[in-house]
Amino acid sequence: MTKTLIDLDDEALAEAAKLLGTSSKKDTVNAALREIIDRRRRAAAVARMREMVAEGQIDFSATEKGDATQQDVA
Repeated sequence: MTKTLIDLDDEALAEAAKLLGTSSKKDTVNAALREIIDRRRRAAAVARMREMVAEGQIDFSATEKGDATQQDVA
């Protein structure tokens, strides 16, 4: 882990801590970094899946039919 001296926006830090459920500056900054990494990775995965659907590599029609059948039974 690297120790770095930075200026932080205190209001943004407090709001982030509240949203993330963290209590220290260190935990808040680290949780925020992990959150943005996770969000970007999920967005990239969704973009890749959309490309695969557009290219015909993934076909959701079988899943959609399965869902309709299960709803009819319920």
